[in-house]
Amino acid sequence: MTTVAARNPPIFAPRSLLGRLGLAPRGPAPLRSGRVGLRPLSASDWEEWAALRASSREFLTPWESTWPADALTWANYRRRLRQYTEERERGIGYFFLVRRNSDGVLLGGINLTNVRRGIAQAGTLGYWIGAAFARQGYMTEAMAAILAFGFDKLGLNRIEAACLVDNVASRALLLKCGFREEGLARKYLRINGVWQDHLTFAILRDDVRPPRGGDAARGSTPRK
Repeated sequence: MTTVAARNPPIFAPRSLLGRLGLAPRGPAPLRSGRVGLRPLSASDWEEWAALRASSREFLTPWESTWPADALTWANYRRRLRQYTEERERGIGYFFLVRRNSDGVLLGGINLTNVRRGIAQAGTLGYWIGAAFARQGYMTEAMAAILAFGFDKLGLNRIEAACLVDNVASRALLLKCGFREEGLARKYLRINGVWQDHLTFAILRDDVRPPRGGDAARGSTPRK
């Protein structure tokens, strides 16, 4: 079997060059919660990211937008990094990989995008996890970290999320993490090539959140 790396050999470049290209790891410091840590994507993550996505393709595609033909290539990943870097620098999007603290294994990804300031002070949550790591509580812990980041670090008032009507696991995860179901958005997103209805959820700054690490569950307290 030909590996992703063999088909698309990685490009190694000095850190200074990667920085000029917008590909060097930078931005927010790693966020930790329980067994997991969150870190912005970097060029060095590509092979492991592509391998996990490839091995989880059948598990992920029913819940995601249609994958392009070059979805797992270095060229596509580099475009992602440039987009993510631009959104982070503009303060409108923050993208993280989720890794297990004990051994650094890549588990999935989580992001906070569509950040709106002014009278809204809101953002939209997205996430995915590798098939081998699903339903083991990792994403619950990752969500605790990104909610703390969104509310305490970014100062948001509201974080929104949505899932397909038949995505039972995702709905349960959101409810477990303190989100409240708010309604039904008809043909909300084009998922796997089809416009599909979604359940919509939100959590507010003062709502009770999942505990981060060993902390007791609590309502949010703004950091000074």
